[in-house]
Amino acid sequence: MFRNIKDTLSRSTAMKASVVAGLAVAALATGVPAVVPGAYADAVNVQAPQVPSFANVVDAVSPAVVSVRVESRVNSVADEDDSFGLGRGFDDLPDDHPLKKFFRQFEQQQGRGQQRGQNQQKNSDDKGHLRPVAQGSGFFVSEDGYIVTNNHVVSDGAAFVVVLNDGTELDAKLVGKDSRTDLAVLKVDPKGKKFTYVGWADDSKVRVGDWVVAVGNPFGLGGTVTAGIVSARGRDIHSGPYDDYIQIDAPVNKGNSGGPTFNLNGQVVGINTAIFSQSGGSVGIAFAIPATTAKDVVADLIKTGTVSRGWLGVQIQPVTKDIAESLGLSEASGALVVSPQDGSPGQKAGIKNGDVVTAVNGDPVKDPRDLARRIGAMQPGSKVEVSIWRAGKSQSVTVELGTLPADQNQASNDDSQPSQPQQPSSEKALADLGLTVGPSDDGKGVAITAVDPDSDAADKGVKEGEKITSVNNQQISNAGDIAKIIEQAKKDGRTRALFQIQSGDGSRFVALPINAG
Repeated sequence: MFRNIKDTLSRSTAMKASVVAGLAVAALATGVPAVVPGAYADAVNVQAPQVPSFANVVDAVSPAVVSVRVESRVNSVADEDDSFGLGRGFDDLPDDHPLKKFFRQFEQQQGRGQQRGQNQQKNSDDKGHLRPVAQGSGFFVSEDGYIVTNNHVVSDGAAFVVVLNDGTELDAKLVGKDSRTDLAVLKVDPKGKKFTYVGWADDSKVRVGDWVVAVGNPFGLGGTVTAGIVSARGRDIHSGPYDDYIQIDAPVNKGNSGGPTFNLNGQVVGINTAIFSQSGGSVGIAFAIPATTAKDVVADLIKTGTVSRGWLGVQIQPVTKDIAESLGLSEASGALVVSPQDGSPGQKAGIKNGDVVTAVNGDPVKDPRDLARRIGAMQPGSKVEVSIWRAGKSQSVTVELGTLPADQNQASNDDSQPSQPQQPSSEKALADLGLTVGPSDDGKGVAITAVDPDSDAADKGVKEGEKITSVNNQQISNAGDIAKIIEQAKKDGRTRALFQIQSGDGSRFVALPINAG
């Protein structure tokens, strides 16, 4: 049997070869180039690498991702619909009016047609009707119906509807929200059903270059998947004190807010919350809240509906190289205390303006954001060891943290001291700095009456009308005090002095060179 098949295949091959040879001879005889079947076997044929498919991840996580529709109350239907120039709400139009029919069809397409009449009856007491104001994304983090999304998605909402992957719509209630991290938690009634939910990734293991998959509801289109890589870590986009975003290049657009970004194991690496774009659409730069940040905040919101954070109560700013040099620090790290708030835990523990917080519980502090995140992650009432750099020495204080208040207004000082006349010996020192000063109105420090536009002070943003309240963390009341402090700093081998500048916007530190002249 096998032999016969082999013989048949051999004869067939021989016949094909004869035909090919005949075609070649005929082509040569007529001058036409030969076209030999099978010649394309020599065409470029690259063996594709085994690129991972995202299909398995998408199949597994999609049931856990939802669309979030947010509705708010409007005072008057007529006010809302008058933008069409009707002068009244379309509910007042006849039933056969074409515009009324159009609006009804539009609402039904948006899934609100049946609820609208009910909402009108429920709100006949003039509290306003529910109208869509926002839409975003979210995802289940428990089988009993807890959903994570962004605070900015739900912040203006009075009612919430989540749309599951299969199109099912469920009413949801707001459990809690946190504006500082832009996170919120919704809850739907499972009614005996167990929802597919996803877990958190250990984002300390997330590396730049790792594949990620973003799932969400861009532009209200419904479940949409995009893929990319982690572009960067630790991004600060100046949205709050706890900025520590993961940057991804997976296309993220309006409506993706609150949606998850997954690793290839189907774990949530981050929550999509912002994009960088001049057009409003994706340009390949998106920012996600890291899972480690979100996990703790979400747990607090589910448990209590709020987030309790530790509070140190000091205004801080970065330590630049110039500031580090002026204070005798070996490196530009830590957080410089501009001012402790009256009655704050930091002030009670003895932290003063001009101190540099270098570590918390022995762990080095990189910068003000790092300090804010560390303290905010601790429970109010806990005691922490804060290492500070003061007067060229390192020391520690124990602080019992308070509870971060909703409004952190910087406290002002009420003490006043009489002003002192400017001493002639200080004129050269101030001229070297490019500053002219005079008595301040309240007797605290000295007022800056002029700034040389070519000076380092001007380059650092020092302006006429501001005040100098201290130099090298020593309170000053006249120009002579400044000259003495600068002279001592020169003797100590310093090339810069640290000036505390007070303006209408608050207080800040500026390091100025003192080796001129």
